[in-house]
Amino acid sequence: MKDHNKFVIMVHGGAWDIPETEHNNHLKGVEKAVLIGFALLNSGKDAVTAVIETVKQLERDATFDAGCGSFLNRDGEVEMDAIVMDGKDLSTGAVAAIQNVAHPVEIANLVRLQTEHTLLVGQGASRFAFNAGIDFFPTEKLLVGRELERYKELKKKKRFKTREFFEHIPKRDTVGAVASDAYGNIAVATSTGGTPNKLPGRVGDSPIIGAGAYADNYLGGASSTGWGESLMKILLAKSAVDFMSRGSNAQDAAQQAITYLEKRVDGRGGIICIDTKGNAAYAYNTPYMARAIADQTGLLHVGILRP
Repeated sequence: MKDHNKFVIMVHGGAWDIPETEHNNHLKGVEKAVLIGFALLNSGKDAVTAVIETVKQLERDATFDAGCGSFLNRDGEVEMDAIVMDGKDLSTGAVAAIQNVAHPVEIANLVRLQTEHTLLVGQGASRFAFNAGIDFFPTEKLLVGRELERYKELKKKKRFKTREFFEHIPKRDTVGAVASDAYGNIAVATSTGGTPNKLPGRVGDSPIIGAGAYADNYLGGASSTGWGESLMKILLAKSAVDFMSRGSNAQDAAQQAITYLEKRVDGRGGIICIDTKGNAAYAYNTPYMARAIADQTGLLHVGILRP
């Protein structure tokens, strides 16, 4: 049943060792994004619309590793991943290693709505976007100056381990949103520019169902962030939703999923969850994770430090 008196949306701006000099930008960024979702849900819009527009705001904010703030790969190019999942019918659309678009999450949703497929990658994903009328977005507009400098520094290194970025080196990470609307529908969207200095064609957890995102009206929803290679091994988002399906509330499920991530594969990351009762929660094992929550009463929480 429709109930305009109850909805909730939560966003994250990545889990990693965020430098204190960047805390304010992360907090402002996730707050602005979650309030966009709040306004849409408050006007009666559905959860899918809310998470897509919320993530589009994060993609246009160069603070985050998504859209215009994405990392460069080893060839100095920007390749992005994104996913959208509707918990009402489990319909999902995703893109991976897509180039020259401003909003990968928008293309992911077009895959969901306009094709028989779930995931399009590389040149095929970009061609699909342009054929659908999406404007070509040159790499120069996606490129943030500090990422060009980072790219040059990494090119000088003989050895480089991605895990370092989640524990000791200043960087940005994946963004995502999960929402439950006034109709009781749950939806999730996740978007990323991947990891710095990645091999061309590398795909992380974000566009993979169950790894970067999962939503089911009967179980709950979750969006993941962190070291993708480890998150994929345990399907972090689906693990959290499975814990909720077995009776855990959102907070317990989030913590259980992160605990399993660390114990099973020594992974680093974070997750945001909403259960079927509308409880929103988060957990992470990195030094920081930017996040924000809003419900029908307005903005509930904006934070970056551990509780």
